[in-house]
Amino acid sequence: MRTILLADAHLVSPDDHNYQLLLRFLREREADTETLFIMGDLFDFWMGFPSNPFSQYAPVIDALERLKQSGCRLVYFEGNHDFHLGTVFSSRLGAEIHTAPKIMTIQGKRFLLCHGDQINRSDYGYRLLRLLLHNRLAHAAVNFFPPALALRIRDRLQHTSRASYQVNSGRWDYQAIICDFAASVKEQGCDGLITGHFHLAFREELQQAPFVILSLGDWMDQFTFGELVAGELQLHTYAPSA
Repeated sequence: MRTILLADAHLVSPDDHNYQLLLRFLREREADTETLFIMGDLFDFWMGFPSNPFSQYAPVIDALERLKQSGCRLVYFEGNHDFHLGTVFSSRLGAEIHTAPKIMTIQGKRFLLCHGDQINRSDYGYRLLRLLLHNRLAHAAVNFFPPALALRIRDRLQHTSRASYQVNSGRWDYQAIICDFAASVKEQGCDGLITGHFHLAFREELQQAPFVILSLGDWMDQFTFGELVAGELQLHTYAPSA
């Protein structure tokens, strides 16, 4: 049985190529996956509004439900595009939901798992936005938001995120930031770091240390995912079976 990790699909429409490819990937995992770790931003925008105005995501929710019914454990780390996940994930899918980075022991190894949006401590603008959107008051307010306001929030966040990513990726060396953060994680006695968010696909071992960094890339145009095999982290690119 397999332990799979993926992040940053940023699903928008069921007609999109990455959406269709992810559905195929999830179908293929029904028979062989023990645990699926979703490391944030599976959707381009999701908040757990009671009205659930995101009907375009029904096919992927159905696919995750079938995966769950096949015996797969679902573990979801909230991202910066999907948070306050609501009852669809906690009740219907029975997913374990994490709102912050967490150290977990998997296959005998200690890993820090996170979406990664809190790694860059110098991004003060995002840190403020995250504080506004991820606090308990915002979580409680979701229950009173009308669908129209939910969609306005989505449109605003999508525009801001896409504009800022292009600017920030030229401003900061994201791989160096991840590696610097990994050094602090190693000091906590961990064997590795698993992160998404940065849309960088790489696996790197820290020099002079049995410590592995796995940055998951994305499921937008790279179609990369992680796998844990006998405690060893691997990075793969999805190639659909014929």
